[in-house]
Amino acid sequence: MRARGREVLDLAESNPTRCGFRYDRKAILPALARPAALEYHPDPRGMRSARQAVAEYYRRRGSGAASLRIGPERILLTASTSEAYSFVLRLLCAPGDQVLVPSPSYPLFEFLAGLNDVELVPYTLVYDHGWQIDLHSLQSGITSRSRAVVVVNPNNPTGSFVKRPEVGALNALCANHGLALVADEVFLDYAHDGRVRPSLAANRDVLTFALSGLSKISALPQMKAAWMVVNGPKSEVQRALARLEVIADTYLSVNTPVQLALPALLAQRRAMQGQIRRRMAANRRELAKQLASHPACRVLESEGGWYALLRVPVTSSDERLALDLLRKRGVLVHPGHFYGLAGEGHLVLSLIVPEGRFREGLRRVMAAAG
Repeated sequence: MRARGREVLDLAESNPTRCGFRYDRKAILPALARPAALEYHPDPRGMRSARQAVAEYYRRRGSGAASLRIGPERILLTASTSEAYSFVLRLLCAPGDQVLVPSPSYPLFEFLAGLNDVELVPYTLVYDHGWQIDLHSLQSGITSRSRAVVVVNPNNPTGSFVKRPEVGALNALCANHGLALVADEVFLDYAHDGRVRPSLAANRDVLTFALSGLSKISALPQMKAAWMVVNGPKSEVQRALARLEVIADTYLSVNTPVQLALPALLAQRRAMQGQIRRRMAANRRELAKQLASHPACRVLESEGGWYALLRVPVTSSDERLALDLLRKRGVLVHPGHFYGLAGEGHLVLSLIVPEGRFREGLRRVMAAAG
C-alpha cells in the first residue's frame, strides 16, 4: 500500500525512534565518540564501568523495595534481551527440554525456543477484573523436562505486573520442582499509575534471571545493549555465572563504544520516559473519550507497558478485521492472535504513536468495529 502511495496510519508502531520523540543529541553522540573506543579490552561479562552503571540504575529506581543494591559481579551484559534469553536457554536446557511461558504474550519466544532446540509449554493468564497467572495451568504444565518458568513483568501485551502473592507462589513452585525463574522486565519502568514497581532482580529464593536493556528503558533500541541480573541461592548463582561467562566469552557481542557510553545512555531514561509517559497518558485519554461513544467496545484493564488491548464485537476473525482495517481504512493494528489471545474480538494498539495519528486511526477503528 505504501509503495502505491496510499496512506497507512500505523497504530502498531513500537519503535520509539519512529514516534517523534526528542533525543538529546548533545549528550548521546559525544558519549559514543570517546577515544577509549579505539582500544579493545574484552570482558565476557561486560566492562565493569558499564555493569556498575546498570547496578546504579537499580539503586536509583526508587526508595524502599524498589531501590535495589546489586553488585556488578551479578550482572552480565548482552547485545539484546533476545541474546540474554538465548544465553539463559543454553545454560539451563539441553535439546528437547521445556520452558514454561505465559499466554498471551509476545511471539518472540517461539523463535528463540526454536533456535535453541527448546520446547515451549504455555501457561495461561486469565482476565477477571485484571490479569492473573493461572497457577493451576502453570502447575499442570510442569514435566520432568521442565527447566524454567518465564514471566514478563509487566506482560506484553496485557500490561499486567507479577503480584507479590504470585511471586511467592512462583518461588514455591520453582523450588519444589528445581526450576529457574526468568523475568523479562523491559517495560518495568512504565507503570500507568506512575508508581515504581520492584524488580524481580531482587528475588533470592530461587535461581532468578532478570532481563532488561536500553531498548525500552531509554527508548534506544538501536544501541543494542541489554543485561541480565542473576540472583538466588549463592552457590547456584556462582555456578550459573561461571557457565554464563563461558557462553558470553564465546561471542563477546557487546561493542566497546556502547559499553563506554552506557552511563550516559542510561541517564537519558529520565527525559525519554517522561515523554513516553505523557504520550501514553494522552492516548489513553483519547481511547477513553472515543470508547464513551462506542459502548460495544472496551479496553481491557492494564497496569503498564506500551500497549492497549481493545475488545471489539466479534463479527469476523481478528485476522479479517485487521486486514479490512488496513485495506479499506488505511489503519494498521495487530490482531490478538499474534500474541496468543484466546478467542476473537481483540486488537492490540501501541500507545506510543504520535497523538494525532492515534486519534485519527482510532476513529477509523471505531467506525469499523464499534
